[in-house]
Amino acid sequence: MSKGNVTVLGSNGHIGHASMLAFRDAGWAVTGLGRSNRRPVGNTQFVAGNADDVSVVRKAIADADVVVHALHLPYDQWGNGRAEAQLQVVIDAMGNSGKTLLFPGTIYNYRAGDRTVSPGTRQRAEAPRGEIRIRLENMLRSAAAERKFQVIILRAGDFYGPGNRGEWFEQAMLMNMGKGKIHHMADLPLRHSWAYLPDLGRAFAALAERRATLDSFENFHFAGHWVSHGQMMTAIGRALDRPVTISPLPWWLLGTIGLVNPIMRDIYRMRYIWLNEMELVDPRLDALLGTDFTTPFEVAVATTVNELTQSRLAA
Repeated sequence: MSKGNVTVLGSNGHIGHASMLAFRDAGWAVTGLGRSNRRPVGNTQFVAGNADDVSVVRKAIADADVVVHALHLPYDQWGNGRAEAQLQVVIDAMGNSGKTLLFPGTIYNYRAGDRTVSPGTRQRAEAPRGEIRIRLENMLRSAAAERKFQVIILRAGDFYGPGNRGEWFEQAMLMNMGKGKIHHMADLPLRHSWAYLPDLGRAFAALAERRATLDSFENFHFAGHWVSHGQMMTAIGRALDRPVTISPLPWWLLGTIGLVNPIMRDIYRMRYIWLNEMELVDPRLDALLGTDFTTPFEVAVATTVNELTQSRLAA
């Protein structure tokens, strides 16, 4: 028997794909929406369409009890109101439905000096990208306050997981893996918040199952793996099981490229997230998910690295 119907907007992306898998495995009837079905998930439905069209989104979520907002614009398209416009389409499609919208939050909403980041921490953006994210969450807070629909924000750190491409783990730290070199993002003793995508997807599903016990607007922080850059390098080295050279990521090069490349310029501006310790904490969510919810760190890293290794060997 199905636990309910869920529609994932942006089913091909990092969070979208992880959510499709997690909800399916948890016993939900799952539908994904995307321009194309690049990452098909067995035993789910898929709707091809443009999420910028409110009629397309409204139709895709018509039978859904829960909607996962996994839409993500390229970095260079966040400005000029584009991110707000994308979210407004979803808000308009949700209407006064009373459905539940699950929304992935970021750590961008906080300052570099916010050493511990809890749901009660004041949101004060360090960079323009964070200001945009704060505006998006305020839009959702307003919709929930008007009792149009329920909003549950689940905030997490940087993503990694098997089968995922285009994130820092694969494109930066492991970009020279084939040459026997891996890169750390900041000083080795500094710690960073990581979210293993299969765990994050399961957390979204767990919150959806408990939605009736939650308020109309909720903000949860997913602790994930809080580890040092040195611990990450060690775990990757063990997973590769061969000698590797460890070197710092050349941020200066990214800054130089950013002089002519707007995407790289924005990425360089966000380096404070790596150069400062910002720990996501939420005892309430920890209690809700229960003990031993998160995949052990070294198991998660090994699973991710092994999949990437096999994929590159097969290419």
